[in-house]
Amino acid sequence: QVQLVESGGGLVQAGGSLRLSCAASGRTFRTYAMGWFRQAPGKEREFVAGISWSGGRTSYTDSVKGRFTISRDNALKTLYLQMNSLKPEDTAVYYCAASGIVGDTVLKSPLQYNYWGQGTQVTVSS
Repeated sequence: QVQLVESGGGLVQAGGSLRLSCAASGRTFRTYAMGWFRQAPGKEREFVAGISWSGGRTSYTDSVKGRFTISRDNALKTLYLQMNSLKPEDTAVYYCAASGIVGDTVLKSPLQYNYWGQGTQVTVSS
């Protein structure tokens, strides 16, 4: 019911910024909690940031607090992740996800998400 396409990844120097976007299609987008996950080579996919369907609740993994900001524009069916002060350890493939679970809450487990984008590569050089 939902298709997601990420964009905005690329190569950036440490200390730089990127803004990731996730464009969604499907009329049920506005009811879904959404999140950003990332996966580095040899590691499990990890939660980065999440946002409730209304945008009223957000959550971040400790390593990105104060540097990353998640937001959504339901009218435009778009999810964003503003990433500032990037570090080499932020290097990963970043995935946009939509939960499909009812409730105005933030979801942090990948098992709670039903829809995924193809991923966009973020590489931070030192």
